[in-house]
Amino acid sequence: MTDDAPELRASDADRERVAEVLRDALAEGRLDMEEFEERLEATYKARTYGELTPITRDLPGAGTVAPPPVSLHKDSVESGSWASRIVGGAGSSSWAVAVMSGFQRKGRWTVPRRFTCFAFWGGGELDLREANFADREVEINCIAIMGGMQVIVPPGVEVDVRGFGLMGGFDQREAGVPGDPGAPRVIVTGFAFWGGVGVERKVTRAERQRLREERRQQRLDRRNERRQLTDRDRDSSPRWDEREQRGHWEH
Repeated sequence: MTDDAPELRASDADRERVAEVLRDALAEGRLDMEEFEERLEATYKARTYGELTPITRDLPGAGTVAPPPVSLHKDSVESGSWASRIVGGAGSSSWAVAVMSGFQRKGRWTVPRRFTCFAFWGGGELDLREANFADREVEINCIAIMGGMQVIVPPGVEVDVRGFGLMGGFDQREAGVPGDPGAPRVIVTGFAFWGGVGVERKVTRAERQRLREERRQQRLDRRNERRQLTDRDRDSSPRWDEREQRGHWEH
């Protein structure tokens, strides 16, 4: 890194990476809400890498926010956030079983090319919102016998539901929704007997928090605008009163 690197301008993606580190630290209890809000405000106000780096310096795993190499070519879609989540490999696990019990896969895990899950008088949840993917196309094979399963996917992921239900069913509401460029494709297959497999699209907790923060900031901005208008009217009122009073005494 050159000496002038801290002065380089940071991008919205750089600020969002720092904000994600802060949200993880809040969820883990490393920051309280007051510290989180102060640092988050500083993050979105930061204009350079030098201003961003100190914000997460004392948080584990944060690393240093470094400027990207300069390129004369525009990045393709493959260099987006989805490309970083298609990691290859064998996956964190390839199966799950629930017999009169339950199972759950959530958080940061790697979905294999084929994941098989079985539930008998039980249920399971597969949450892919924060997951990485072993391939651009993954298959989740669900077998639900008098039980149920829930597959949660993030916005932007294409879902293809091919499962068959006998006195049961597979949720088709998210099927056919186009995915983002470069996003993985999730194929849900299997069999449900007196049971069901649900497919739901949800944003992450961090994204919900970000949206709440945006709405909160918008409310604050509107409140400040109203206050400024009120102050401006108040400042102008005495001048009008003074003119009217002067005119009254002159008459």
